Amino acid sequence: MMKTILLISLALFMIAIALHLVRVIKGPSMPDRAIALDTIGVNLISSMAIISLLLETTAFLEAILILGILAFIGTIAFSKYIERGVIIERKSDH
Repeated sequence: MMKTILLISLALFMIAIALHLVRVIKGPSMPDRAIALDTIGVNLISSMAIISLLLETTAFLEAILILGILAFIGTIAFSKYIERGVIIERKSDH
């Protein structure tokens, strides 16, 4: 019973990732695309956790943490680019 519920939830997460990918490609504005990319990251983390439960292993925990950190940094960089047009600001002495 539990395995069936996990498989159904994994399928629903995959459908959600596909729908968010459509939003990334066709999004009407850049903030919409940034939010869609962030939710793809969250859904991937959730999917990896479900796969870890299905396989009854803890091997994916490090990958989940790394993906979470990368998704957070990517969201911050993308939002800074949307706000200012540049990610790394270089200050000149002139």
